[in-house]
Amino acid sequence: MKKTKIFKTVLLSGFVLASAISCTNLNESAIGGVIVSDAAGTVDTHSFLQTAINGLQMFDNNANLFPLNEMSTDALVGPTRGGDWDDNAAWRQMHTLTWDPSHAHITATWNLLLSNVYNCNQVINNNGSAADVLQARFLRAFYNYYMIDMFGQVPYRDASTGLKGDAKVYTRTDATTYVISELEAILPTLPARTANDASIINQDAAHFLLAKLYLNKAVFTSAAPQGPYTFAAADMTKVVQHVDAITNTLAPNYWDNFQPSNNTSPEIIFSSKNIRGGAGGNMQTYWRMCNHYNETPDGWNGFATIAEYYNRFDSADKRKNYTDASVVTHFGNPAGFQVGQQYAPGGTTALKDRNGNPLVFTAAVTLVTTGNAIETAGIRAEKYVPDAANLGAPDNDQILMRYADALLMKAEAVTRGGSGSVGTIMTDLATRAGVTAAPATLDGIYAERGRELWWEGWRRNDMIRFGHYLEARALKPSVSDAKYVLLPIPAGALLNPNLKQNPGY
Repeated sequence: MKKTKIFKTVLLSGFVLASAISCTNLNESAIGGVIVSDAAGTVDTHSFLQTAINGLQMFDNNANLFPLNEMSTDALVGPTRGGDWDDNAAWRQMHTLTWDPSHAHITATWNLLLSNVYNCNQVINNNGSAADVLQARFLRAFYNYYMIDMFGQVPYRDASTGLKGDAKVYTRTDATTYVISELEAILPTLPARTANDASIINQDAAHFLLAKLYLNKAVFTSAAPQGPYTFAAADMTKVVQHVDAITNTLAPNYWDNFQPSNNTSPEIIFSSKNIRGGAGGNMQTYWRMCNHYNETPDGWNGFATIAEYYNRFDSADKRKNYTDASVVTHFGNPAGFQVGQQYAPGGTTALKDRNGNPLVFTAAVTLVTTGNAIETAGIRAEKYVPDAANLGAPDNDQILMRYADALLMKAEAVTRGGSGSVGTIMTDLATRAGVTAAPATLDGIYAERGRELWWEGWRRNDMIRFGHYLEARALKPSVSDAKYVLLPIPAGALLNPNLKQNPGY
């Protein structure tokens, strides 16, 4: 199953790239300027909006965006297991920061983000309804945020760019200014968050994204992408103001956010909606990508976390595992991190691996595993609680923004000089987790973000902002070149002469 999933991803990436080149250049297809009409000669703008909304499912996938933001850090590793999970060293290159511009997942991420921007532009530029245009402008800002963060350049089209002309390109600084201005312009007219359905674009989501932009503004506008960064007090105060404007609250239980019924959590600010048995099949990735073949749910025996990351959790930290009796009854093991002997549903019958040996997950893991370690090396994890009613097309909504993240952004912004108070943020999160509160220092906040937001797609962004991304770590023994703070521009995109390869590539 794992190989089929990855193969399809690579084929999709190649199709997007080939289509883009055949339409003059990659950016013309992905950025806009192409009006797609129905038989009556009108643009079905609502269909483009729905496609842009469906594009959020790019986040619930073990390929592309997720591993680039997590596997390139200290949180996740994809070891080669004998003859499996090598994929031309794609996963090892991610973890050790040794990719080049031909890396398939980098190309696919570029294509997916810009294809979604293109779909938003079709709504905005072709007289979509006022409500649809409002949603499209938010989604375009959301997708462009990731372009700024990961690639540092944002292609765009305006009225002066003809159909066959090359897309213009915002610098990282100009793109940051532009996206902030767009969000601030639409914020007053966005609807309030709808209870029990955070998939509907709302004001709280715009406040969150603006807080994220202002928090990272020093990174995004730095003369050198790797820093050092100077965090302006005025920007940090903006973070505080936007977080304070959010109406969400923390869920009583951390794991309420990851249940099949997580749409009811008051903590989720923005999500990609899934319906059991329908949309959301890729959410199974969150239990398949790590689980062993013989577990329930069965998996692809792939990704793992690393002991140095896992060991930063207190032994009593409730964020490590969800031990509800129903979970053990259905699956045999708690959700969350899995280490040690694994069990069949019911939690009493010890499982064996495919060689008849006890299925005991070990903390020890290497980038290339051999022997029995192929089956057992590495601490596995299920970030979302599997949906026993439909493991293949579950009801869990994909979290894109969460209030705990917003609170930690506020704590960091205050600590970096913004007006306001950290207040009880660190205590509130620690009390829910059942541990002693981390100190409200930059080091303490950074450590708490790693524990609270594990595998939620923010680790790369956090490590860069705090200056730790390039450092040596357990399975990456050397300091990495500064160029890896930004991803390379894919080779096909450079057919547009307005795009320049990022320095060092």
